[in-house]
Amino acid sequence: MNASPQISVIAPVFNEVESLPEFYRRVKNVLAGLDLSWELLLVDDGSTDGSTDLIRQLAKEDGRVRALIFARNFGHQLAVTAGLDHCRGQAAIIIDSDLQDPPEVMADLIAKWQEGYEVVYAMRAEREGESWFKLFTASLFYRLIYRITDVKIPLDTGDFRLLDRQVVDVLKTMRERHRFLRGMSVWVGFRQTGVPYRRAARFAGKTKYPLRKMVKFASDAITSFSYLPLQLATYLGFAAAILSILAIPVVIILRQSGMQAFLGQATTLIAVLFLGGVQLISLGILGEYIGRLYDEAKGRPLYILRKEDRSADENQDDLKPAKEEFPQNRLT
Repeated sequence: MNASPQISVIAPVFNEVESLPEFYRRVKNVLAGLDLSWELLLVDDGSTDGSTDLIRQLAKEDGRVRALIFARNFGHQLAVTAGLDHCRGQAAIIIDSDLQDPPEVMADLIAKWQEGYEVVYAMRAEREGESWFKLFTASLFYRLIYRITDVKIPLDTGDFRLLDRQVVDVLKTMRERHRFLRGMSVWVGFRQTGVPYRRAARFAGKTKYPLRKMVKFASDAITSFSYLPLQLATYLGFAAAILSILAIPVVIILRQSGMQAFLGQATTLIAVLFLGGVQLISLGILGEYIGRLYDEAKGRPLYILRKEDRSADENQDDLKPAKEEFPQNRLT
């Protein structure tokens, strides 16, 4: 097996055939200028546009490129997880292959790592080519997560970040299915810092995160790091009960005064509908958490790689967590 590189670059790929050649060129140029040994893990997440063949071609032409090909589409977070499981570097950089995150920023992340930081996240100071709705919902999401979760996730940060080998080894032991890696990498601790950068517009193609996926991603983030939805259901139940208790003497007095609005079954129906709504909302929130427990209990592998794309040193069981060891092998 080849000696471990100093830097591993992990890039999930889903239908990015137009962006990949330019992405590879820019990554290679940046790391060549830093005079570091490196590898590039291209994780194909079930692409259907020819990206798979292009990844294999790049891996064949350049021994520093490693192809990880999923058997089907498993999702962005699991593609990053596969990269972390198979990377060999002293530090790993997670970056999307659509070139919205400029590869040139990797030099700044590496500089902070060489200063002694174990987690270096890229902070979006500006975002080009995105609609006002995307900007508004993204800003709302990050601020909501910051306020309600148990860990303080930095505002306006995505998955674009550098992780020291110690952090990677810890994350490899965390095998939950509904993953929010930007929260998990903060939760583990270690020395962390941020680097501001200007996020570019997509180089080609269209976004792989429509509104439906954004909502699911937000749900995974909230349920992974906060009990607030369950607490809200409890508070809502108490509020409904208190409102009902306060309403009893009010309704009695108004009926005794002869107000027609409080005669008949109208108020009863309204109360039943209100309490029924509270119960259904509470059951729905509880169901979200129970569903996640069910997914974990099934014990299925997080992802499946095509056998022909796995080299001998990668032939491992993806279901088993990695050994919990933290080697001190930072570049000096």
